[in-house]
Amino acid sequence: MAKATLRASKPRKPTTASTPKAGTRARRGAAPDGPAEPAARLIDQRIRELEGWRGETLARMRALILEADPGMTEEWKWGTPVWSHHGIVSTGEAYTKVVKLTFARGASLPDPAHLFNSSLAGKTRRAIDLHEWEQVDAGAFKALVKAAVALNGRSAKAKPGARAARPV
Repeated sequence: MAKATLRASKPRKPTTASTPKAGTRARRGAAPDGPAEPAARLIDQRIRELEGWRGETLARMRALILEADPGMTEEWKWGTPVWSHHGIVSTGEAYTKVVKLTFARGASLPDPAHLFNSSLAGKTRRAIDLHEWEQVDAGAFKALVKAAVALNGRSAKAKPGARAARPV
């Protein structure tokens, strides 16, 4: 039998706070000199940056999400708005032609109004792509959000020692 040899790895360099390279932007919410900005403020800023129909659509969907579940936590992850309650419920992304709301566990949710129209082949996520001319049924969307929160709540209870969602 051949003897396994271990190669010594190079010692790790200590990590230090660095300034962004010229021409790049610092990551939002990760200010090197102070605490991260609150997620709600970053989401407000993102909506203002989008302008036009995409900003209006993201603002309207955000309002519906918060109406559907007053216990919802707004977070800023991966450079995008995230809404959580006992786990991620949905993310809100804006692209050139669509505003996309991705439900983390959407494949497990009932969707009698057929709101999900994207990412349908996956086994976990489902998404709603909203184009400029489209309107979403507010009641059906809120029911979907409530179902996602309930599903997350059942999962949190099923896992002993699972942590509850914490505000950022």
